Amino acid sequence: MDKDKIYSDLIKIISPQKISIDEPMKEHTTFKIGGNADVFLKLDSVEDIKNVLKYAKENSILLTIIGNGSNVLVKDNGIRGITLKLDLKEIQVHEEVEFISVYVGAGIMLPKFSIEMANNGYSGLEFAAGIPGTIGGAVRMNAGAYGGEMSSIIDSVICIDRDGNLHEVKKEDAEFRYRKSIFSKNNWIILQIKLKLKYGNKDEINKKIKYNMDERKQKQPINMPSAGSTFKRKENLIPAKVIEECGLKGKRLRRCNGIRCSLWVYSKFGRSNSKRCIRLSRANKSIGI
Repeated sequence: MDKDKIYSDLIKIISPQKISIDEPMKEHTTFKIGGNADVFLKLDSVEDIKNVLKYAKENSILLTIIGNGSNVLVKDNGIRGITLKLDLKEIQVHEEVEFISVYVGAGIMLPKFSIEMANNGYSGLEFAAGIPGTIGGAVRMNAGAYGGEMSSIIDSVICIDRDGNLHEVKKEDAEFRYRKSIFSKNNWIILQIKLKLKYGNKDEINKKIKYNMDERKQKQPINMPSAGSTFKRKENLIPAKVIEECGLKGKRLRRCNGIRCSLWVYSKFGRSNSKRCIRLSRANKSIGI
């Protein structure tokens, strides 16, 4: 369907201020490259999300969901149909006798949230302060670092399927595995997460966060546009080790800087494009990663 037609239809069900045409996706991804989205939405209400899901399904329009765009490489020709950025950012904190229940919107940035919880003396998110994405994206892929994973602090998740049906998924039913979950398996959209955090010493929590952040800064090119670690670990295979042993660490394609540490493919401040990054990733896959 023509993007102008989509726009004229959408303004009947959501505010025009939440809709953009031909939105540059380099402004919404940490790679800082990629083409335009035909129709781009930034939604902060479940009702709006339901309405868009219904509209996209009834009109057979491709619908792409993103969070912070920190695990996404957009192709140079952009994204067709509707791109929906989740902007759900409500936080509710309930202090109980032995633990803290925190209800958090999927669009909250994980680093900022982790530090906010630490400053309140709430422990459990120390490992997550350097993960550059939304909490919804982190839960979807069961993100982890420094010995911790999102699954270790989750109580339940509210999500919505592509038909607009809401689901509450308890931790034990979420099928959490290494960088996978039922949410990625079923392509469900995470709306809200309930966490169970512990009481702790604020200074000790912040000390651990600082240590983890210093380690990350030392080992990873966090000042360069990237989507983080490009390849997952496999059984008995550590990508960074294989890359170094094969002499590929630091290799480049023209204007597309190469691999460092745990296989970070990164572009040099927008001078590259997605085609070059894909070529570089495929080159490293050819050695079995």
